[in-house]
Amino acid sequence: MSRQLPGEPGRDQSGGVGLLTLEQLAAMPGLDFLRGLMEGRSPAPPFSKVARVAPISIERGKVVFSGLPSADFYNPMGIVHGGWIALLLDTVMGCAVHSALPAGKAYTTIEMKTSFIRAVRESSGPLTAEGVVLHVGGNVASAEGKIYDDRKRLVTHGSETCMIWNAGEARS
Repeated sequence: MSRQLPGEPGRDQSGGVGLLTLEQLAAMPGLDFLRGLMEGRSPAPPFSKVARVAPISIERGKVVFSGLPSADFYNPMGIVHGGWIALLLDTVMGCAVHSALPAGKAYTTIEMKTSFIRAVRESSGPLTAEGVVLHVGGNVASAEGKIYDDRKRLVTHGSETCMIWNAGEARS
């Protein structure tokens, strides 16, 4: 099931935009949460509306998101800022890790490596970002990701490391 990008006309609003409580999030496996997000049963996190990113495929250990580049994110050179592209890449790599976590576990990115291959403009059309888990351990997970333009050309690739902990433990 595909979900339209936040901000697109006709977008399914059933899940809306917002946040689940940590208790609600911790009560379900990551895969269940992400499928709920894609199907509109769970609210999309607030950043996704502004950034115009949304999941289009969720499996255990592999996720695919779509991102719609916008002139709103142009840098002074007239191309999409690398921070927006890194946001999309971090989203798929982090969600790939989340998809492999059982209920009661939480994660956050602690390191990310990004290689920008080609410029992105609004005219690049929708981007497809794929994230795949490489390893999930008790405290650390790693994933890799790739972003393609609408002509299936590689735009960016990278890898990241995530810290994993019990969701009930306080982290600062």
